[in-house]
Amino acid sequence: MTVLILTCRQDVTADMVVARLHDHGVPLMRLDPADLPGTAALSAEYVSGDFQGYLSTGGRLLSMSSLRSIWVRRPGAPAAHAPEPSPWLTAETEQALYGMLYSTQARWMNHPSASAQARCKPWQLRIAQRSNFAVPPTVITTFPYAARQFAEQYGDIVVKAASGPPSGGPPVALPTTRIGPDADFAAVSAGPTLLQQYIPKQADIRLTCVGGRMYAARKPAAEGQVDGRYGTSEHTWAPVDTPDRIARAVHEFIDLAGLAYAAFDFAEDEDGVWWFLECNQGGQFGFIELETGQPIAEEVARWLRA
Repeated sequence: MTVLILTCRQDVTADMVVARLHDHGVPLMRLDPADLPGTAALSAEYVSGDFQGYLSTGGRLLSMSSLRSIWVRRPGAPAAHAPEPSPWLTAETEQALYGMLYSTQARWMNHPSASAQARCKPWQLRIAQRSNFAVPPTVITTFPYAARQFAEQYGDIVVKAASGPPSGGPPVALPTTRIGPDADFAAVSAGPTLLQQYIPKQADIRLTCVGGRMYAARKPAAEGQVDGRYGTSEHTWAPVDTPDRIARAVHEFIDLAGLAYAAFDFAEDEDGVWWFLECNQGGQFGFIELETGQPIAEEVARWLRA
């Protein structure tokens, strides 16, 4: 039985898992959907009540009947590398590829429909509440007066992007930025704005969950640091035990979200409380493994070959 890894050509994190699968002698195919059609090819037949499907890339042919599991890591847009790419060709190729893969009995890490839902930050905040995480008070609004009222109520707040950096223009990334109640909120009417109560953090926590198994890491926050993705720090990530309450909440969250893999980000306050910030269904783990020695790649490989 074969593992299918959907990712781009340059993906060091995927390389780590590929190496572990090779160590265990597990057959695998690595495919970038951007190479379809072109250097990769597919065929699916639905005849007389039977289904047969095939993928080909790099001189290898994979039958859907021998597909064990699918890891959706960091795939390119279908047909992006085609000689004449177009939105229509992308849509047609996406239908063909994922429709064929949905027709199999393979396990997904993660199923695209679950991933799409999990990327929606307002939804994941609600699921985090239902899972009994500590969630900072948050508002997403286009009403200036609602933003102003929230700021007056909580005083010290941050503004952040709900969807992350834009994939196209404008070429900017919005870090989580601390603002006060005296800010001008008139511009909120121009687009949905996410405001959240500021959590003075002592450390960043990254918890990687693979098939229910958890690997938590902690990095002390730099003085005055608001967004751990930006700026430099002399601190490094180190393994940390997962509190029982957090472990229960993580299990509840991934069950509700239907995820096999998830990377959680928390802010640890001075009382040791882990405040839920977000869950990234496709979050990186390579940098965590390199600094902590936690066997996350091996755990992903174990789940894929099970």
